[in-house]
Amino acid sequence: MIRVFRPIPVERLKLLVFDLDGTLIDSAQDLCNSVNEALKEFGHEPLPDPAIASFVGNGAPMLMRRSLALASNLSPDAVDEELLAKAYTFFLQYYREHKLDFTYAYDGVLEALKALQELHDAPGGISRTMAVLTNKPVRPARGICEGLGLANYFPYIYGGDSFATKKPDPTGLRKLMEETGTRPEETAMIGDSYVDVLTARNAGAWSIGCAFGFGVQTLTETLPDIMVDTAAEWTEALNPAKIGVQR
Repeated sequence: MIRVFRPIPVERLKLLVFDLDGTLIDSAQDLCNSVNEALKEFGHEPLPDPAIASFVGNGAPMLMRRSLALASNLSPDAVDEELLAKAYTFFLQYYREHKLDFTYAYDGVLEALKALQELHDAPGGISRTMAVLTNKPVRPARGICEGLGLANYFPYIYGGDSFATKKPDPTGLRKLMEETGTRPEETAMIGDSYVDVLTARNAGAWSIGCAFGFGVQTLTETLPDIMVDTAAEWTEALNPAKIGVQR
């Protein structure tokens, strides 16, 4: 179901920026496995997968910090910084080797991206660029997109280490707008959590929330402009011929 909280002028959109984890892909199992391997390496018991998955969205360093804090019964700020650095390095090395063990594109993602691309390629079609902006480190992000057949849809893929700051800071989104010659009112950020909604707001762009990802509970507190329940609904929500449809 598509829920419209603030109508988006879809016919004016020229840049569609997608989050990765929880939006295009379900990467939870590989992330959880990699975190638990790092915890075990440094003498901690593994954590339940749902606990680790709840930490996804603010970047890999914060994911590791929060996981170490929970495993040690500490607040995130109290985690030893030297230990964190070592654990993060181990996590990243392990994850780079295992990032595609269980990760997959959500149902309907490839079909929706193809349909959106066809809207662009059709005679007299919509001139749009699609990009990925994730807080995941850029190297595994690009590797996953290539491995799952997503990369061809995205001429721009930026990660959490591509800039000095991460989402919800708008630097990455503003950079994409600059590189594509797109104004904020012509840009939409698509993601599964409040981080993506705030990124859009901080850049003056529009937001589309995905109620099937990791951070869906945060979208009830920080509402996007439009909410969809499946990736298949992106095509309808972003098609000018469907403007005003609310079901």
